Formats: sequence, structure tokens, C-alpha cells
Amino acid sequence: MTTDTDSLRNRARSSRLGRRLLAERYSSYWLTGAGYLAIALFAGITLLLFYRSLPILSEYPLSSMLTSTNWDPAANDFGFLPAIVGTIYVTALSMLMGVPIALGAAIYIAEYAEGRTKTIISSLIDVLAAIPSVIFGLVALIVVVPFIGRYVAPVFSQNTVGVGIFTVSLVMSIVVTPFMTSLSVESLESLPDELRETSLGVGATKFETIRSVLLRAAGPGIFSAILLGFGRVFGATIVPALLIGGQTQIPASVFSTGQTLPTLIVNDFGELMSLPLTQSALIFVGLMLVIVVWLFNFGAMLVQRRLKRRWQYQ
Repeated sequence: MTTDTDSLRNRARSSRLGRRLLAERYSSYWLTGAGYLAIALFAGITLLLFYRSLPILSEYPLSSMLTSTNWDPAANDFGFLPAIVGTIYVTALSMLMGVPIALGAAIYIAEYAEGRTKTIISSLIDVLAAIPSVIFGLVALIVVVPFIGRYVAPVFSQNTVGVGIFTVSLVMSIVVTPFMTSLSVESLESLPDELRETSLGVGATKFETIRSVLLRAAGPGIFSAILLGFGRVFGATIVPALLIGGQTQIPASVFSTGQTLPTLIVNDFGELMSLPLTQSALIFVGLMLVIVVWLFNFGAMLVQRRLKRRWQYQ
């Protein structure tokens, strides 16, 4: 009797173990397939964009399109330089304005704010991150554009109605700041308390601890937050389309109107979709965006690994 019972128990255990191993195997297959699917999607999108870009690449040298300042699809002039310069201006100015604010807010929330104050500020940051970018664009049209045109631009002897590179950069810095702040707060709060206690125990002030210990230890995570902000600004469409002015020209100043690569696609693709060569040129713009973002992400991954090795804490 006892032998039969033990035998049944062993068979039940073996059956459960077999099901668990089978589930583990299928889970491994599914996760591996998901990873390869992501690679296949990226490769497929890139190859499709490249294939649809072949007509424009076969008609015009790449160097001439990248350095030409004349964008006139009706005359078969495809110069991408104004949009490239506008994209660089907007991205650089947005990050210059947004990163210090995001980093300062993250340090305050993670290391100084306490209790109800910390809860309220954190929730407001989350709410700002959830607001659609089109809302920021509409509010900017009502408030920021007139303010820039009437008060800020005249200080720099600029005559503008308020739309342009600077306005887009200011609004985009506001759009991406909550994302960078939230991720930076998570990176700082994930650090063990032993780091803070050890630094304070050897006589360092709180500010010195933050500057020399915590920011170094959380550096890779903060760098990832900045990378997310860069990607959002670089590929932004609706806010630049509303606020940049839509003029395909090399900006004479940061208050000038201009164009970015994403807005070039949005403004021209619909009405010029029936022109094969123009369509191919705009698809090539999308290919450039994909390649630049991939190169930046790949380079950032290498830098992040180096930072982790250099700034690792024990």
C-alpha cells in the first residue's frame, strides 16, 4: 500500500516537473522569437525605406542633396540642408534648456523633497509626462508665440511674430523634461543608502555627496534618460509643425523660421504624394531619421557600457 502511494506521488512529481520544463522550453522559444522579431521589424522597415528611396538616389548624388539649400519639389530641387540644420538647432537648443532643469528637478525630488511635497511634485511630473505633445503646441500658440514675438525677440533686435527655432526648442524642452526627470529620479532612488551614509560619514556635505558620489553612481541611468529625451526631440513632429514656421531655409538666427526633417515629411508628403520622385525624396528623409537614431543609440550604448565600468560602485 505504501509502495503504491509513493509510486503515485513520484509519478505526480515527475508529471509536474515535465510540465514545468515544457513551459520553460516554450517560454524560452517565445522570448527568443520576440527578440528576433524586433530585429526583423527594424531590418524590414530599413530595407523598405531604402528600396523606396532608390529613385531619388539614382537621380541625384547624395552629397549634392545633403549640401544643397534649395528645396523646390516642383522644380525637382531636393536640398535637405535647411531641414538638417533646423533639426540640429532644435535638438541642441532643446537639450541645452531641458537637461539642466530635468537634472536639477530630479536631484531635488530624490534627495531633498520629503513627505507630501515629494508626492505632489512627483505626481505633477507624471501628469506633465502624460499630456499629449499637441496640447503643449496649442498652448504655445496661444501663450508662448505672442510672448516671444512681443517681448523676447525685440530684446535681441529680432523682428518676428513668435514662431521659429527658439520657440520650438523652448516648448520641446518643456515636453521632454518630465520624461528625463522621472527616469533620473528612478536612477537616483535605486542607489543603496550605504553610498550616502558612507560619504556623509567621512565628512562630505550633502551637496558634495550628490555631486561626487550619487551622480557618478547613477550616471548610466541619467545618461539613458537624456538619450530618451534626445530621441523624442529629434523625431518630434507635431510641435515643430505648429511652431517652426514651415520655411525651408537656413535659419539666420535662433528666432528665424525654419524646417526640420520630420516636419518636411508632414508638410509635403500629402500634397506631393502623386509625384514619384518627390515621394522618394521624402521617404529618404525618413531613412535618414532611422539611420541617425540608430547610430546615436548604438554609440550611446557603447558610451553607457563604458560609464558603467568606470563609475560602478561596490
